[in-house]
Amino acid sequence: MARDMQPIVKQSRREGYALHPKAHKIMARKSNPPGQHGGGRMGKPSLYLTQLREKQKTRRIYGLLEKQFAKLMSEATRAPGLTGENLLTYLEQRADNVVYRAGFAVSRRAARQLVSHGHFHLNGRRIDIPSIRMKPGDKLEVREKSQKSEYFKNLNDVVGNTSQQVLSWMKSDPKKMTIEVTGLPKREEAEVGINEQLIVEFYSR
Repeated sequence: MARDMQPIVKQSRREGYALHPKAHKIMARKSNPPGQHGGGRMGKPSLYLTQLREKQKTRRIYGLLEKQFAKLMSEATRAPGLTGENLLTYLEQRADNVVYRAGFAVSRRAARQLVSHGHFHLNGRRIDIPSIRMKPGDKLEVREKSQKSEYFKNLNDVVGNTSQQVLSWMKSDPKKMTIEVTGLPKREEAEVGINEQLIVEFYSR
């Protein structure tokens, strides 16, 4: 499975957005973009650059490669409704994002690893594809064998240290180690700081 192996802190500095909890502290000291000329003065960015950076930031927040993101954008364009909101809905419905949003991991990268290593059952069947799109009525549960691992034995510590927003479209039960999708994500419940209209404009060029 292809992955973006660039350091997450470097990506965060490039986008001006903390993509991982550990990036907050470093970005407090180094807020400029990475690279030899990252600290230099920059003029006002062009509209194209603004759109590009918004697309890159959103893609990296959710951990998608370029082809994956473009394919999802194409699907969002064909679907009824607002393209930008469709895109965010699809991103939020990914299995790895659902695991992260439910508080079962401290980051989307960690959640993606949990799913790809086969620690979850979806509606009773083992899955290892983080991009699976969850639908209302779907239920994720940690495999019985995985529940005995040190990570899941200490899951309450992970959940307790993860200040996640309470979402209307899912229910999580750390004690039973289950996550149930009860509806569709609302626009205001998506990741904060995303301007989806800039992304739509980028792909409409």
